[in-house]
Amino acid sequence: QVQLVESGGGLVQAGGSLRLSCAASGRTFSTHAMGWFRQAPGEEREFVAGITWGDSTSYADSAKGRFTISRDNAKIMVFLQMSSLKPEDTAAYYCAADRGPLGTSKLEPSRVYWGQGTQVTVSS
Repeated sequence: QVQLVESGGGLVQAGGSLRLSCAASGRTFSTHAMGWFRQAPGEEREFVAGITWGDSTSYADSAKGRFTISRDNAKIMVFLQMSSLKPEDTAAYYCAADRGPLGTSKLEPSRVYWGQGTQVTVSS
């Protein structure tokens, strides 16, 4: 059974930083692209960042220059370092893993496994 378990969310002031972690289990994800999406109340779930097994990355425009995605293939984990956080970054953040191997870093939401989400709240 595939499991993606996120951690690291919380409440932070604007300008602060948070590091999200996601641990994957249930199958071998070392050659699968992984990444992060987020969903604010009343909004659609949106792509934030993705990373391939070879460490190629993609970022949403809103994340470029502030967020950094990385992965540890040995531990099958993916991380999202978020800096210079803004109130508009407030959302539930979801870890995602491509269902197939060797995909691109721009994950398609219809083709991923999902974590349960972790809340990030940025106060002004």
